[in-house]
Amino acid sequence: MAQDRDVVVIGGGVAGLAAASKLGGAGLSVSVIEARKRIGGRIFTQNDPGCDAPIELGAEFIHGLPPQIWEPLQASGTEITEVEGQNWCISHAGLSPCNFFSQIEAILDKMDDSLPDEPFLAFLERHIGNPSHDPEQQEAKQRALGYVTGFNAADPGLVGVHWLVQGMRAEKKIQGHRAFRTKNGYADLIEAFRRQISNCDVIVHTNTIVDSVRWRPGRTEVIAHNEEGSCLFASSQVLITLPLAILKAPARQLGAVEFSPTLPRKKVESLDQLEMGHVIRIVLRFRHRFWDAISVSDAGTGSLSDLSVLFSQDEWFPTWWTTMPNRVPMITGWAPFRSAERLTGQTHSFVVERSLRTLGRLLGVSLPALESWLEGASFHDWQSDPFSRGAYSYGRVGADGAQQTLAAPVESTLFFAGEATDTSGHNGTVHGAIASGYRAALEILQLRT
Repeated sequence: MAQDRDVVVIGGGVAGLAAASKLGGAGLSVSVIEARKRIGGRIFTQNDPGCDAPIELGAEFIHGLPPQIWEPLQASGTEITEVEGQNWCISHAGLSPCNFFSQIEAILDKMDDSLPDEPFLAFLERHIGNPSHDPEQQEAKQRALGYVTGFNAADPGLVGVHWLVQGMRAEKKIQGHRAFRTKNGYADLIEAFRRQISNCDVIVHTNTIVDSVRWRPGRTEVIAHNEEGSCLFASSQVLITLPLAILKAPARQLGAVEFSPTLPRKKVESLDQLEMGHVIRIVLRFRHRFWDAISVSDAGTGSLSDLSVLFSQDEWFPTWWTTMPNRVPMITGWAPFRSAERLTGQTHSFVVERSLRTLGRLLGVSLPALESWLEGASFHDWQSDPFSRGAYSYGRVGADGAQQTLAAPVESTLFFAGEATDTSGHNGTVHGAIASGYRAALEILQLRT
């Protein structure tokens, strides 16, 4: 028997939850369908009783002061702490405090979205071709590449300068250079939305996989299945909040959704202008903060006790960060782009060993010592996850307007949200996903006024 609701939301990530909270708060009946056994999507927080800090396997940092995140957290009285500590770099000269940020900023500030779009790699070659192989120029080039691939999880040969400029412009408006965490991680935000929808006529169906959407103007049927078999959800409108890679996935693959009739050609073309970035991250928990005892007296600072972020050019895990200012014996390794592609699909033991070898080599600690101190290692392969197939989205060359096209409603019946549909320059962020959910909810509510 069909479950008839005002709106069906496909996807229980933060965009879907944000939309459901607005729609339910306006008095509409809403069903949220989530393929996983949990809500949150690419927010995935785990708690270890033996560790006084959340383990984030997906989104971790609050970048800047976006109201979409701060308002629900502050309303629920959540404790928020700004990231502190020292940033260290490892180069051919060894370990030293990082001083390359202004250099990277000077390079990126040369990007101009009023000029014809081009891949970031082509832009970089034009401005830092370095035909004389100057070591400083080469290092600056590598740092700029590392920033784009690391922060955006993007292929520098595909990502467009226009998209990068729009993102940087949006980031400055919210002081995106600052980073924050909550006491219990992003689980605090998911809990805030869960409480909001619990007071409304919102039903969340987890472990329920959508197979297809049959629709005509003003009427939809969502066909899904769960452990009990096939199920049907009928509604006037459907809000699709699936990750970009799922929307691009071939029909009949796990997680892919078939639309009947098919989506408009322009919307399908907009999918081709966007890409899904790749990231593997691993959280290592040790018996003690061994890096506190690592001497860096040559750099004039004594030790790495205030280590916040460690940057390198390692091919496996180039970036690491601690839980500063919370002094927990836990450190996270970040493997974007090519690094992630090398690790995706590998076994847990392979990824753990590679991460320990990298960390040991960067900090001058033996592998046996790290293995003896290690108490736990956690990671999630988002690329192999059939319900995400990647980390977060970015725009290719010529992607101007692609997000707007992807976000546009179809026949006042199909609506779209999710970080890839954000039109304010905040693609790939939690606050961009929430903003897109609010925007789509408002579009639906305006039909009913």
